[in-house]
Amino acid sequence: MRALLTSSGIKNRSIHDALVGLLGKPIAESSALVIPTAIYPFPGGTGGAWRAVSGQAPSPLAGLGWKSLGILELTALPHIDEAAWVPAVRDVDALLVWGGDPLFLADWMWRSGLSALLPTLRPEAVYVGVSAGSMAATSAFAETYVDPPRGHDARPVTFATPQGDVDRFLVTGQGAGLVDFAVIPHLENPDHPDASLANAEKWAARIPAPTYAIDDDTAISVVDGIPEVVSEGQWKLFQP
Repeated sequence: MRALLTSSGIKNRSIHDALVGLLGKPIAESSALVIPTAIYPFPGGTGGAWRAVSGQAPSPLAGLGWKSLGILELTALPHIDEAAWVPAVRDVDALLVWGGDPLFLADWMWRSGLSALLPTLRPEAVYVGVSAGSMAATSAFAETYVDPPRGHDARPVTFATPQGDVDRFLVTGQGAGLVDFAVIPHLENPDHPDASLANAEKWAARIPAPTYAIDDDTAISVVDGIPEVVSEGQWKLFQP
């Protein structure tokens, strides 16, 4: 399976062209499933999920003109027969994995069985991540929380108090392992003050994998396990 890991969706022509290249055909000829699961832990998450799946969110993804769209809600999957959803995942051209809480998303990717399914999908299928959707696809990730987050039973996490930020917990978690590096999104975005370059360097030091800090105009394209940076903005690679 291929991957396009973004900070904020398909924000510019370079990232758009990278997506089309990974699909191997126009978006208008491609099918997709939207996974909104990560947004639910946030206030207003229900509305955020609707905007994500309806293509009305500020970050372009579901509204790119796909041939067909469906919704894959991970929290429902453990309660239904695999025959009801696995064939749809196997047949689709792209999985559009929305942002939100990466720890919550990674946990439900494992609980639902999606993480185990991803490596078995068609080589030309594309995993498209946005923010938390990108982080949860990786081997490991780090995120800050005001309170110790709930809902992480499926995979171990580690808590620490970031230096100089005693009101927050830095949480490192295990993602789906679709790629063998980590992603820190929203680099130097004023709406995400935690994601400064200085903080990214501190967080990367706790992640046992190469870590890409990327801004909203940058994405990581992955084919056959080999990452390639696609950027019209700012990014930095930290080695473990």
